[in-house]
Amino acid sequence: MVINLKYELLISSFKTIDGRGANVHVTGRGCLIIYNVTNIIIHNVHIHHCKPSGNAEIRISPTQVTPRGKSDGDGISVSASSKIWIDHCFLSYCTKDLIDVILGSTAVTISNNMFTHHDKVMLLGHSDDFTADTGMQVTVAFNHFGIGLTERMPRCRFGYFHVVNNDYTQWGMYAVGGSSHPTINSQGNRYGAPQDDNKKEVTKRMDTDESEWRKWNWRSEGDLMVNGAFFVISGADMSPQYAEASSMSPLPANYIDQLTGSAGVLVSQGSDGGIVMAPPGSGGGIITNPANRGSNGGTVTNPGSGSGDGSFYPGEGSSGTGPRASGWGYPDNGIDFGSIFYSKARTPLAPATSGVLSVIAILVFLHQTRF
Repeated sequence: MVINLKYELLISSFKTIDGRGANVHVTGRGCLIIYNVTNIIIHNVHIHHCKPSGNAEIRISPTQVTPRGKSDGDGISVSASSKIWIDHCFLSYCTKDLIDVILGSTAVTISNNMFTHHDKVMLLGHSDDFTADTGMQVTVAFNHFGIGLTERMPRCRFGYFHVVNNDYTQWGMYAVGGSSHPTINSQGNRYGAPQDDNKKEVTKRMDTDESEWRKWNWRSEGDLMVNGAFFVISGADMSPQYAEASSMSPLPANYIDQLTGSAGVLVSQGSDGGIVMAPPGSGGGIITNPANRGSNGGTVTNPGSGSGDGSFYPGEGSSGTGPRASGWGYPDNGIDFGSIFYSKARTPLAPATSGVLSVIAILVFLHQTRF
């Protein structure tokens, strides 16, 4: 299933977009926009070749249409939103960043994804003068930063960031960077430096004198440095502020191959996604019966709308009414993800996958995280 967007796809609150059971690709103009909403899960989707869009009217509900300015061409843009989980996606070849988290967004988890072939990967924090990002909390865990990447894995401003148990194949400029005194807690990652002796440093501080950035709290704990990679620490190694940048207990870096072995989209046998192309004037519509295993990808309704308001899964894994506020459960053949961020959004159960240790790791992560 290829969803070729003409304009941005705005996702409303309490929605799950889950590509399991179909080979789902999102591409085209605008791509996925998470703006001023809460409780969103994006899972198991290819997102690539996203281009800027704008100067259009976008449908944000069955009865509301809003004008939109020009977008940047990010793969996923998270703005002024909270309780967001981006998991097991494959992102590459977009115009600006693959993922943006900006404008006061918080409680965001980016896990088990594969990133390749892009310049600026992940921006966490809007600008150096947007102080509302001071309370931002983001977890970046179990991802594989693959080939063809240059920088921003992530690039942070203000806020608190836990970079934990990720695998970095290499980078073109740097891996982890930032400005405006962010707190960065790097634990249990494997950093593979490029061959260029001038690019071995994992970290980069921007737009700040050393006398200032030496006060920022950046630490490396249990990270595995490969091919001469080195992490420049700063601030207080045991500062209490790291408590705000600690979402889980890290696992040893020597298990990185197992922890990130299933990063990216999980492939399901027996699935034929078909192709859903956005007709003229449409951003994709609303997918009301998305693919289960072996199906042809579901049916797109109201295709003439500007963008639709995301996908929802009635029946198996709904967008809505899980009774638990925390803990695990499997009601109505869905998973209650309350333990990750007190969300009621649910997603259908997947078939057994490879990478047993990766599954164990994500269960531990979801049980312990507070973001």
